[in-house]
Amino acid sequence: TPAPLSRALRAAPQSPALGNARGDPGRSRARDPATAGNDAGAPRAPATGGEGEPHSRHQDARLGSTDKELKSGATAADSVRTASGTPRQPGPRAEVMDAAGGSRNPLPRPCHVLVLLNPRGGKGKALQLFWSHVQPLLAQADVSFTLMLTERRNHARELVRAEDLRRWDALVVMSGDGLIHEVVNGLMERPDWETAIQKPLCSLPAGSGNAVAASLNHYAGYEQVTNEDLLTNCTQLLCRRLLAPMNLLSLQTACGQRLFSVLSLAWGFIADVDLESEKFRRLGEMRFALGTCLRLAALRTYRGSLAYLPAETLASRGAPSPARAPQGPADTHVVPLEQPVPPHWTVVPEQDFVLVLALLHSHLASELFTAPMGRCSAGAMHLFYVRAGVSRATLLRLFLAMEKGRHMEYHCPHLVYVPVVAFRLEPKDGKGVFAVDGELLISGAVQGQVLPNYFWMVSGCRESPPSLKPQPSPRRKSQQRPPPAERR
Repeated sequence: TPAPLSRALRAAPQSPALGNARGDPGRSRARDPATAGNDAGAPRAPATGGEGEPHSRHQDARLGSTDKELKSGATAADSVRTASGTPRQPGPRAEVMDAAGGSRNPLPRPCHVLVLLNPRGGKGKALQLFWSHVQPLLAQADVSFTLMLTERRNHARELVRAEDLRRWDALVVMSGDGLIHEVVNGLMERPDWETAIQKPLCSLPAGSGNAVAASLNHYAGYEQVTNEDLLTNCTQLLCRRLLAPMNLLSLQTACGQRLFSVLSLAWGFIADVDLESEKFRRLGEMRFALGTCLRLAALRTYRGSLAYLPAETLASRGAPSPARAPQGPADTHVVPLEQPVPPHWTVVPEQDFVLVLALLHSHLASELFTAPMGRCSAGAMHLFYVRAGVSRATLLRLFLAMEKGRHMEYHCPHLVYVPVVAFRLEPKDGKGVFAVDGELLISGAVQGQVLPNYFWMVSGCRESPPSLKPQPSPRRKSQQRPPPAERR
């Protein structure tokens, strides 16, 4: 995931280092309308709108709270654990999302959560930030917790795969987007995955990209903030206890691997920046700015073929394709990778790309407002791709404008955007790598589809995105079509 380029490339001061001082809550802002532009004939994105409500602490969060003493320093073989007594059994609540993907009851008061924290995430100050910024707010809101520190890659995945989830009202993930990826995939690997994935999740940003947290902050109506301010906002969301359903991206690879994404799949430029900047992790978000500059200086193209099922097509047809899933939920809109895509899909001819990005949320990093066209419908995702031929200067302008979500206003002829339900991407010549939620995926053909409203996250409101339901599709005078070479 590239990063806040404007500060790095305009030689502005870097964001303050994460520290002990409590950040001020984010203030509300009026969101600027973003007029979408893209390749000839590709759908235009609707403008955003609406004002966020002021960010403020709820007085009821302070009532009846008890600042509990927490045991510390107990290091176990499986984790570093800090507990506030024996976890209580959560109160009775509906554990299954309703068929329409509607809202569910909020977290109870009081509630007990499991906090999975990566002490090496971002600049390595997550634990310090937890005690200085998160714990005091949780104490005021009567949220008790057990803290587990992850010790290695996929540790959180192993923990949630074996954990008795009945002990917790929610799982709180404090790190970057990679740790949420681990937790969700660990839940989906359990024998009881159908109920395990219903356990509410919360994202507290303490990593490098923090895109999921930034998106939830945006959906709550808060202004775009970073670092301690973003952490404070997301902690306040946990204290408010409201839940909202989120889409999940189901992925299948040519080698038979099945995995799930909570944020994005990237190929090409963005994936290279994400993975190649790992060696600069101690810089925090600035690692992406440095990685972007280095990759722009040696801009690559990647040959491949792309096909997708547009959201509009699904709404008008409503006929799913044959499905095959190695395990877990069925993928109803894709066929096996060795077969051609269904005839009602849109096929982009094999060509050279700079990047391809499938994105579930509004942000790709805390200061990359990548999808200003609004939250996708339940069952849909944002698909962006940039064709070869774009200049370095134009690509730089797009990423700089992305900080405020104004990159679509350039109407760049090489940038294409379309909301889709499913996609298939086949790299040629073995070039390019995939990054799924910032994690490396072995290169090769991959396809994915959205599982609508599939899991719950702590959010600023209880509203779910509109469902993508089959319906008559009358001809619209202003309807745009893909370029002739990409029509179904």
